[in-house]
Amino acid sequence: MLKRAIAVLSINVLVFCVAAELIALAIFYYQHGWLFYVDPYRHTYQLIPETRDQALTAIGLHPYFGPTHRPGIPFDVPESLRSGPPSPPVETNNFGFVSTHNYPFIKQSNGQFVVGIFGGSVGAWFCQVGASRLMEDLKRNAFFRNRDVIPLCLSHEGYKQPQQLLVLAYFLSIGQQFDLVINIDGFNEVALSSLNDQQGWDISMPSVMHLDPLINLVNQSTMTPAKLDSLTRISHDKQQLNQLAERINRNRLASIGFVLEQYYAIVDRKYRAELVNFDALPSNPATSSVIHVTPKVRDRAGTAVFEDVASNWAVSSMLMNEVLAVRGAAYFHFLQPNQYYTHRAFSAAEAKVALNEGSPFKPGAEKGYPFLVQELESGALKNSTVRVFNGVRIFDGERSPVYIDDCCHYTLAGNHILADFIATSILASDGAWKRAN
Repeated sequence: MLKRAIAVLSINVLVFCVAAELIALAIFYYQHGWLFYVDPYRHTYQLIPETRDQALTAIGLHPYFGPTHRPGIPFDVPESLRSGPPSPPVETNNFGFVSTHNYPFIKQSNGQFVVGIFGGSVGAWFCQVGASRLMEDLKRNAFFRNRDVIPLCLSHEGYKQPQQLLVLAYFLSIGQQFDLVINIDGFNEVALSSLNDQQGWDISMPSVMHLDPLINLVNQSTMTPAKLDSLTRISHDKQQLNQLAERINRNRLASIGFVLEQYYAIVDRKYRAELVNFDALPSNPATSSVIHVTPKVRDRAGTAVFEDVASNWAVSSMLMNEVLAVRGAAYFHFLQPNQYYTHRAFSAAEAKVALNEGSPFKPGAEKGYPFLVQELESGALKNSTVRVFNGVRIFDGERSPVYIDDCCHYTLAGNHILADFIATSILASDGAWKRAN
């Protein structure tokens, strides 16, 4: 009887395993179009580098730019944002920007045309997802067709004016040459500067959301018990993600891979939610910190915050234009679209992903964008020599999803629409880019 029971159990387990493997194979084939075992584009899950290296964070504090990445951090583009076969992930370079080139990049021939891309996280993602489309668009013009167009990414999440201006000035000072500079911004200026003002920081300071965690690490007296608990949960989630990534990368069975990938996605969502929670928790006053953050230079009531943000944004852009113009480089400024100030009609599925009534960015974007548009259409920018373009409505006619989260970031289609808009705007302009080389 015992032998028979063991035999029946073994057969049932075997049948279950075979059925599970076949079902997982069918799901994988439906999703990708080929069998799991012969996957030509097998996705490698990247380890979270700081946890792998026993460090607390992959972010450093640059003395001129503010928060920045450490060199050598992989930037793995998700499969949903790829327009072709996966390529090895690009790493952050010697300055912490995601690029295949170290900076300053020195031209090797007169045929090289250097394009600098500045901005926040939308700019950083555009460098990896939309820049190739932009280069293709530009090369349809005879001027670019026989040139080696080299995009240099100088965008970083959380950056807002005057950080783009400061980054540009620094790299010009150490010999970086540009033929064309593209600045994609606006969202961080209004969404993050208003958070600075609420925290008591001046709006011109780097984002409180990105700088405050570094102050916590440098000066432990600013770390509250709630933040310490949250940091512990974040560290545990990162360790778990790395363990799962290693197991997934070693696995060769479709059924095991399916289960592990679903579990990885659950832990990843939990980890990202905790990151948001950590950013939302207030810190103790940083009066004794070695990092000095300038408090408000004046109290700003009502709309004064956004009036000053828009003015600073415009002045910084005009200064970027001026410093490039004397060096013969063309400057183009683009106000980026976002989901909280738009006429776009969202499908139910996209709205679930893109719209969040509790987003900390929503109030600043809704209240601040009208002031940016006013600067662009009738204010200082309109009356300047800056080539500035309003991209707020470029997604209005697109039916496919263009947002991948409830902050501000775009799908592959969204990045391609932005690339086409930028290329069309540049090529239809006064031809300043022709004089740049």
